[in-house]
Amino acid sequence: MQYSFDGFTFTSDLFALKLRAEDDKVRRFSSSTVTMLAPLLFLLVFALVPHSFGAQLPNQNQAKEPPVAANGQPFPWDRMRLPKTVTPLHYDLSIHPNLTTLDFSGVVRIELDVHEDTSTVILHSKQLQISGALLMAPEGVKPLQVLEYPRFHQLALLSDSVLTKGRKYEVQLEFAANLSDSFHGFYKSSYRTSSGEVRVLASTQFEATFARGAFPCFDEPAFKANFTIRIVREPRHITISNMPKVSGGLLEDHFDTTVKMSTYLVAYIVSDFLSVSKTTKHGVEISVYAVPEKIDQTAFALDAAVKLLDFYDDYFDIPYPLPKQDLAAIPDFQSGAMENWGLTTYRETGLLFDPDRSSASDKLGITKVIAHELAHQWFGNLVTMEWWNDLWLNEGFAKFMEYISLDITYPELQVDDFFLGKCFEAMEVDSLSSSHPVSTPVENPTQIQEMFDDVSYDKGACILNMLRDFLTPEAFEIGIIRYLKRYSYQNTVNSHLWESLTNVSDVCVEVSGEFCSKRKLQSGTSKWHSGDELDVRAIMDTWTLQEGFPLLTVEVRGREVRLSQERFLKTNDPSLTEGFLWQIPLTYMTSASSTIHRFLLKTKTGVLYLPEEVDWVKFNVDMSGYYMVHYAGDGWNSIIKVLQHNHTALTSNDRASLIQNVFQLVSVGKVRLDTALELSLYLSRETEIMAVTQGFGELVPLYKLMEKRDMAALENQMKGYIVDLFRGLIDRQEWTDSGSVSERVLRSYLLLFACVRKYPPCLNKATQLFNQWKDSDGNMSLPVDITMAVFITGAQTAEGWDFLFEKYRHSMQTSVRSRMKTAMAWSPRKDKLQWMMEQSLHGEVMKTQDLPDVVVSISKNPHGYKLAWDFLRAHWHTMIKKFDLGSSTISYLVTGVTNQYSTTEMLDEIRSFFGSLTEETGSEMRCIQQTYETIEDNIRWMDKNLPLLQAWLNKRNHRVPHEDL
Repeated sequence: MQYSFDGFTFTSDLFALKLRAEDDKVRRFSSSTVTMLAPLLFLLVFALVPHSFGAQLPNQNQAKEPPVAANGQPFPWDRMRLPKTVTPLHYDLSIHPNLTTLDFSGVVRIELDVHEDTSTVILHSKQLQISGALLMAPEGVKPLQVLEYPRFHQLALLSDSVLTKGRKYEVQLEFAANLSDSFHGFYKSSYRTSSGEVRVLASTQFEATFARGAFPCFDEPAFKANFTIRIVREPRHITISNMPKVSGGLLEDHFDTTVKMSTYLVAYIVSDFLSVSKTTKHGVEISVYAVPEKIDQTAFALDAAVKLLDFYDDYFDIPYPLPKQDLAAIPDFQSGAMENWGLTTYRETGLLFDPDRSSASDKLGITKVIAHELAHQWFGNLVTMEWWNDLWLNEGFAKFMEYISLDITYPELQVDDFFLGKCFEAMEVDSLSSSHPVSTPVENPTQIQEMFDDVSYDKGACILNMLRDFLTPEAFEIGIIRYLKRYSYQNTVNSHLWESLTNVSDVCVEVSGEFCSKRKLQSGTSKWHSGDELDVRAIMDTWTLQEGFPLLTVEVRGREVRLSQERFLKTNDPSLTEGFLWQIPLTYMTSASSTIHRFLLKTKTGVLYLPEEVDWVKFNVDMSGYYMVHYAGDGWNSIIKVLQHNHTALTSNDRASLIQNVFQLVSVGKVRLDTALELSLYLSRETEIMAVTQGFGELVPLYKLMEKRDMAALENQMKGYIVDLFRGLIDRQEWTDSGSVSERVLRSYLLLFACVRKYPPCLNKATQLFNQWKDSDGNMSLPVDITMAVFITGAQTAEGWDFLFEKYRHSMQTSVRSRMKTAMAWSPRKDKLQWMMEQSLHGEVMKTQDLPDVVVSISKNPHGYKLAWDFLRAHWHTMIKKFDLGSSTISYLVTGVTNQYSTTEMLDEIRSFFGSLTEETGSEMRCIQQTYETIEDNIRWMDKNLPLLQAWLNKRNHRVPHEDL
């Protein structure tokens, strides 16, 4: 699943989805969002708002009191996880939805394999009315008594006779329920045609624990089975599901039996969608479905899906096992996308592309989300984690494969320019004590939902990238193919992956001062250069079974390089950093040689010896490793000198990582703020997207903190410094759609920033273009990549805002609507901002799926941040019901609205609200703890560094006033 959010609140992905979890992830968000309005990430939000992760709830795996069924009888099972006495082999599922009365009924017949003698079958059901239960045994059909235990979403089917080990039985259940009015289970969606008619459809979203709300089932990933599905429909509708239709009458469609799979991957849709289709070179039929008036926006996604499915088919050396793969754009969708086997579902912004109206960022985002979901057809669907504690085996791999696949299939998208942002975002949340290990125990549905976060998605992808670099890409590919082939149609845990990656490479590292850059691939046992056997599991357990990441401190004394590691943690309690040790695959280069040297640091400290003295040394080359580096002694001054005099001696990723590292080190007291600011001066000569955007990402949040403290003079000095720093690069931007994807994304980013900061040349040009576009009644063709700057400038007046809203209401272009919505959320008029949030909550004029975007966007608006916080509090109970406790959406709302406060007064107000909640209304969610930690860190930062910042800016004499919008 990909979690993401539209518009400029694309906070789980620097320039892509986040979904996460889809996100989204990040993302969650993600999730990461799929419209990929990348420039807006820092330019309006202007701060990383990582999709947070929820708190670990108290262990609820076992009922505290003997469980009592809904009818008052004792319930025969007291654990949240299902027993393994019986397992499902096959589901025969018939569903009859009614899109007029908005309910559905159904019958499911489940074939069971009995592993222990029992007279009880425990399975899942949530808010379903069970009207009949039968046992089909060899000796005949018998009724079953049904007990319900709503707390754990469980049913107990009680038989008068014993189900005997080794024999096959079937149970049949009749059920009914309302279509869900949330975004999960079997839920209602709707859309408005250009003539104003509202049309209803029904779609599914079962990950992680929502299949149980659509039909009774064994709703855990390890209970894999085959599914045969029948759906009753009206003549005006079509149905689609995981498998092709084998027969269809006027009122009922029958689908072929699925391969063996988990319940969360089942999917079906009843709608009036149209489709377009093509066949891959391997013979798989690809179809893209959308509402009729948007079917002309599906061509790009269709071509991308064909290309990517063929790539994965070849790369994994395992044929895609189904005869078809559908991609459906759903009008109402909470996360970014979902990998249902054979029927992947998406937000419309994640699939629909108009060559004339969609931006370079849109193309990058759509391609990434399709790559993510199709990677899941192998990682997640074919091979599935045993339990949700290892969700990262699904999501980390899918996130990682986005970049591997697109680097080869779409080199023009330059995805390598954006991967580093994923690691920075993961570190943002992983630097707090509220973080969690990549693999961490979870039991209840809220805890499971909270796993769809930046740690599972982005940290997972970054540690896989580190391992790939360490083992060599060739060895890594051999290992993951071995993993997929060995565990096809099965469930896995962490150790299965590490075993598959062991003994496939000959890794050469530097040991005891000897240099080695030869890294050849050999069959047989992997050996260290020193003769030690490579233990992949021992290395990777340090990255997946403990939270956080290491800070490597480097001190150069002549030829001697002293190394030490500790946990990087934003805290005022140093004891919290104790007891952590990683096996770190170090890489480094020096001023004397561009050769990349490698060294595995297994201990707290270590020493390297260079062959000669050097001017500088750079560790974590290209930031391929998931760790930060502090250059002690004169180390940072040496780095600053090389950046000032010859910054291209280091790669753009190296430069971006230095910017990120030095500013983050300020927050933990390792580096003085003025040192970080001196390093930032080189940015006046920077032109590469990752380094430029990271510069914004570290500098802009500083004045965003001041906005909420009524410090206008210093705030404007800081804004002035940033504008002056990038003035040359801004002035060189053309107001066109020319250049590479990275150049176009950077242009959007810079022009938007300049207009938001009211930089006169930009403001004048954007105002002129908006007036011309408005005078043409919106018919004038604007260069796509500059529309955000134009729209946001136009939205500053009441007349301009009203015109944008009219165009928003009637547009059928999803990416254009998203940009308009974002621009409207930057209005200086509080009545407009309040109205937008209320309309999004109601869901008629603006979709409720967009409510999180709207609220978080307004929270970044200097005129709207208090409105957003008040709105979140006032409508908390409605939102947790709609978006579900523990979801990346709720985490995104909580952190997004609160993470730029830096006063004890606001911390107290926020604590007071969240402290008043009960466990059932979210008090235990990890995102709340993360919010407290973030604000405490902001308070410490401001108290310590404001005087230094003031002194440094005075010294630089950047006194040019820059009014805010």
